[in-house]
Amino acid sequence: MILTGSRLEVMHFVGEKVEGYMKEFLKPVETYWQPADLLPDPTQENFLEEVKLLRESARELSYDYMAVLIGDTITEEALPTYESWLMEVEGVNQADYDQGWSKWVRAWTAEENRHGDLLNKFLYLSGRVNMRAMEQSTQYLISDGFDIGTGRDPYRNFVYTSFQELATNISHRRTATLAKQAGCPQLSKICGVIASDEMRHAKAYSAFIREVFAVDPSEMMLAFEDMMRKKIVMPAHFLRETGTKIGETFSHFSDAAQRLGVYTTIDYIEIMESLLNEWQIETVTDLNDAGQRARDYLVALPARLRRIADRTRIPTLEYPFSWIA
Repeated sequence: MILTGSRLEVMHFVGEKVEGYMKEFLKPVETYWQPADLLPDPTQENFLEEVKLLRESARELSYDYMAVLIGDTITEEALPTYESWLMEVEGVNQADYDQGWSKWVRAWTAEENRHGDLLNKFLYLSGRVNMRAMEQSTQYLISDGFDIGTGRDPYRNFVYTSFQELATNISHRRTATLAKQAGCPQLSKICGVIASDEMRHAKAYSAFIREVFAVDPSEMMLAFEDMMRKKIVMPAHFLRETGTKIGETFSHFSDAAQRLGVYTTIDYIEIMESLLNEWQIETVTDLNDAGQRARDYLVALPARLRRIADRTRIPTLEYPFSWIA
């Protein structure tokens, strides 16, 4: 069935299935992990000994690693910005408490909120972090807001979240591996469980896009093309420290991630390729002329980006982050 109406009509159509997706891709609060499950228990007699062991293992983490982990934490803690943005997307009605889309946004946010909470507590206990400087950056990031190039368009927002959840899965998965290699198994487990959440969420948003492609293929293709032409920016692209300009710290954080191999230009390209395959872009039918041109652009884009990536140099200069003690 092809819908020829507005985004609102499509969102209503897909929204009737959202509760089923919530059961498939979100976990029950009562049975799923909470930050307290992965950290020393302050009610136990051995709490201080466990904290001592945590601090000893954290000493082996490199400077760049700490910068990336702190930047990841600040990004995760900016959830109020992301929820308020998604609640304004066309077709989401936060005034209707029982509407499927508003329930999804709240439940997704609640799962994501655990990530920043968990990482923040680990960093606090590690003794490696100037917590006040980090907290200032978090406050700046939330108060500065963000502009991810989607507007209130649900199609563009779904492209963004599909891409971004895959990117954060890669980042947290790689920090888990590096923590294990550095002899910090507790942090490795922490990053691993967060990465698992991100992958489930990526699958959900990808499923929403498949639903849209089935009923509004040309407009969905054009939205996908538009987001790829703009390039997907990270949600923390306004990241800054006290005394720096908006976005200045983010470039240094990105450089550290590139040096570590936590998230690279090649990862960006491979995520795009995975989405092209996931949504079977080459075989989408019922496209108008503009949709066909958009499809051709998307299919050819990864090869073009790889040619550019071959000329990209990874910065070698470390930056003195105010966050690291």
